[in-house]
Amino acid sequence: MPEIPAAPGAVIVISSHVVRGTVGNRAAVFALETLGHRVWALPTVILSWHPGHGRATRVTMPEAEFQSIVDDIIDAPWIGEVRAVLSGYLGTAGQAEGVARLVTALKHRNPDLLYACDPVIGDANGLYIPAEIAAAVRDRLLPLASLATPNRFELSWLAGAELDSNAAILEAALGLGPPRVLVTSAVAMMNGGTGNLYLSGRHALLAEHRLVENPPNGAGDLLAAVFLARLLQGLSEERALQMATASVFEVIARTAKRGADELTLEQDAPSLATPMAMVQMRRLMHPGQMRRK
Repeated sequence: MPEIPAAPGAVIVISSHVVRGTVGNRAAVFALETLGHRVWALPTVILSWHPGHGRATRVTMPEAEFQSIVDDIIDAPWIGEVRAVLSGYLGTAGQAEGVARLVTALKHRNPDLLYACDPVIGDANGLYIPAEIAAAVRDRLLPLASLATPNRFELSWLAGAELDSNAAILEAALGLGPPRVLVTSAVAMMNGGTGNLYLSGRHALLAEHRLVENPPNGAGDLLAAVFLARLLQGLSEERALQMATASVFEVIARTAKRGADELTLEQDAPSLATPMAMVQMRRLMHPGQMRRK
């Protein structure tokens, strides 16, 4: 099949799919498409709904078929469309190998490919996937990533360190590997708040907003997708962080006000495109600067 000339950028999203709900690919695909990006979506597992709602049938993509689809994508005549890859929840360690193979092939073709690795491995209650999958994400995917978006627990597990301050989070992010790291559930500096901490070669930034109690699942998936979309649009890192944080906070707050048990993305698309929520932006001491002193 002849190769088709490149079109405006597409994003490959590789994560879980739920029949009901707005987690994994359901959140990421909606956000990216709302912000104008073409999406190629590959499910790793299929569930009736998030297991937090109760028993849910789980179907993991068979290993051979998953790898075969990766082969199809690598050889696709439209591969020139792809500008970025976002990976999230994985169902097997072998899927990490497949994602690594795909990203490596795409980067060989396009060294400017942006690969965002959302290491969806656990939360404050501990790992919620087998340790071998978490290790595969750490050892195979993070070394390839342009951007990583862990929550604080995930970063703590990956770095093997307790992260009880933003200084400790920044040090762990610096040692993680990817040149850009966005950490959710950072240590808030404002009362009653929470924050997203971002580290790159140039910036150490904290974006804070009011804490929403008992938010629905999917906020991390949504933030990774919106932040990636904003970077692909060419926004500065600081502006991308501000807008992505405002969008996710606005969606969470509106969902909570409605009393919904899933993010109400279909009603809150304007919050993704033009968020109005206030976000407190702070510049922190970059760990690279601290080391030079």
